[in-house]
Amino acid sequence: MKKTLLLSILSVGFLQWSCTDQCTETRKYKRFTAVTVSLAEMRMGVRTETARDLISPGKIYTKGSYLFINELKEGLHVVDNSNPSAPKIISFIKIPGNGDMAVRGNILYADSYSDLVAFDISNPLDVKEVGREKEVFPTGQFDGAWWSLNKSTGAINDQRVDIVTESRKVNCEDANAGFWGRNVVFDMAFQSASPSSGSSANPSAQGQAGSMARFALYDRYLYTVGQNDMQLFDISVPQKPAFSTKINLGWGIETIFPYRDKLFIGSTTGMFIFDNSNPEKPEQLSQFQHAMSCDPVAVTDNRAYVTLRSGTTCNRGLNQLDVVDITDLRNPQLLKSYPMQNPHGLGVDYPNVYVCEGIHGLKTLNAANDFDVKQLQHLTGMDAYDVIPLSNKTLLMIGKDGLYQFDVSNPSNLRQLSKIPVKRVEI
Repeated sequence: MKKTLLLSILSVGFLQWSCTDQCTETRKYKRFTAVTVSLAEMRMGVRTETARDLISPGKIYTKGSYLFINELKEGLHVVDNSNPSAPKIISFIKIPGNGDMAVRGNILYADSYSDLVAFDISNPLDVKEVGREKEVFPTGQFDGAWWSLNKSTGAINDQRVDIVTESRKVNCEDANAGFWGRNVVFDMAFQSASPSSGSSANPSAQGQAGSMARFALYDRYLYTVGQNDMQLFDISVPQKPAFSTKINLGWGIETIFPYRDKLFIGSTTGMFIFDNSNPEKPEQLSQFQHAMSCDPVAVTDNRAYVTLRSGTTCNRGLNQLDVVDITDLRNPQLLKSYPMQNPHGLGVDYPNVYVCEGIHGLKTLNAANDFDVKQLQHLTGMDAYDVIPLSNKTLLMIGKDGLYQFDVSNPSNLRQLSKIPVKRVEI
């Protein structure tokens, strides 16, 4: 792979100095290392293992008394959440290249790099692979690192991501005035250029995803969104998902949020709204456009809430919450925008909206008045990525530091019920 040097601001960092001539400068950056995974190795790597610690959690999904937490590129933690005050990781489903999931009945659907895999989770201590649709996802992205399927070699070209910390002594005057004295942490990514690709169910039986999901279930279909398209898989026979249709959506597709018989798709440039009354052939109704930003969506009744954030993959994006009137689905209208710090995923339990602010924590907002959304509480000291509000007034929140659960009976005073922390790994 041809390597290039990408240098971009990752987040606000820190600079420590002494009162003498020498300062200690510390910086963190992501280091991307090219790796290759054969398709045979990938497919043979699926298995159920004993419970393991959270290290690099991604997305979350809840079904009944169980939670599924993605371990980036590694698989899924299975959590017994029958008691939200004392959740317990009971097993780990090893799925190489996993990032997303969806569950209906006893069948779990998950991506494994280029493949879509179906699992029987009747026994969460002994999960079985029961079906696989091969080579349906030609490319993907995890934590800023791209992977691609090379059909000619039968392998996945991937990148390993390490967080590296470096310290060095510098002259204090130079540090304060010069390039390295600007009090920032840099994302220095040694990575390849963007890869190219190689040559009727009961809704109550399915689980619930967060706003960052790329998988959604409706009727007899599983919908998945990639960087450029939406793919439909027929799951009439749950154990054997079968590719059905691909719909091109353009560039920068990020998330999918199903609501009633509509699909709301978030992209870096706007929100797509699809009528899904004919599940086999979703029809695009409209697109709500905004400035280029990362963009998850959550919906309730005739309101859509869209978070926009800046970041290393979102270019010059804004940091705000948009309230959008979707009474007329063919003509969505922005009602008002509210400034945020760095919003990620969000969840709605109207009139309350829960917004993950990344390193800035979690915010509870009251959105009863579209033009006067009020902040009720701001929890800090946590790195919030996505949330799932549950009907029992429990809020699930996943972040880089672990899984949190809150009692949200009083939205102005969330009460933490439990936390499954991330195990820190020194590199």
